[in-house]
Amino acid sequence: MESTILKTINFNAYFGENRVVKEVNIEIPKNNVIAVMGPSGCGKTTFLRCINRMHELIEGTSTSGTMLLNNEDIYSMHPILVRHKIGMVFQRPNPFPNLSIYDNVIAGYKLNGMKISKPDRDAIVEHSLQKASLWNEVKESLNKKGTFLSGGQQQRLCIARAIAMEPDVLLLDEPTSALDPISTSSIEVLMQELKKNYTLVVVTHNMQQAARVSDKTAFFYLGELIEYDITKNMFTNPKDTRTQNYITGRFS
Repeated sequence: MESTILKTINFNAYFGENRVVKEVNIEIPKNNVIAVMGPSGCGKTTFLRCINRMHELIEGTSTSGTMLLNNEDIYSMHPILVRHKIGMVFQRPNPFPNLSIYDNVIAGYKLNGMKISKPDRDAIVEHSLQKASLWNEVKESLNKKGTFLSGGQQQRLCIARAIAMEPDVLLLDEPTSALDPISTSSIEVLMQELKKNYTLVVVTHNMQQAARVSDKTAFFYLGELIEYDITKNMFTNPKDTRTQNYITGRFS
């Protein structure tokens, strides 16, 4: 029996009076890749940003309902602790342009004023880059700027930066949409490797990608979670006609 790491109960998110995520109930099992798909503007990214409380950084936003991480209420925790436990990787690779590869990886520690010894820093950098399948490519150039890397390498550097904090959950918001097919493939392979240690929630517009990488898929439409099931079932036998229409390209 898989244990649940993340759970929402009647969860809503608002921009002012406008409710953009509506009564979402979902249970996400540990060490799975969960794809979140749906048309543009359906609440996918907002829902993702609510999981690590980035939604509230925008003025005039609010949430209601319950969101639990390992049975603890995320909205009762300190936001910095939440973001330690729940890392995020964005659509476009965003290494800090003025920092070296090495300093990019440990940026989270410095930003949070966490003092760690040089041997510990070295170990975290090597471990995180290895986990992100980047160590062998950059170990001779750790002092070069992160922006010196290719797009795919930069995205893996951002993944290394997120996992350096040893999170429980990794959120990835369309992590390959700005990458070429070869880089996309390497990130997809990496996702399968990462789920041994982390739970991944991936927003994607690419249905083929959802089918390739995820264990379960959630389909959002107009802010509602329409259907959530094992990915194979979703793509071969969706229960809701709206899911069926989306998958078959009748609306996008």
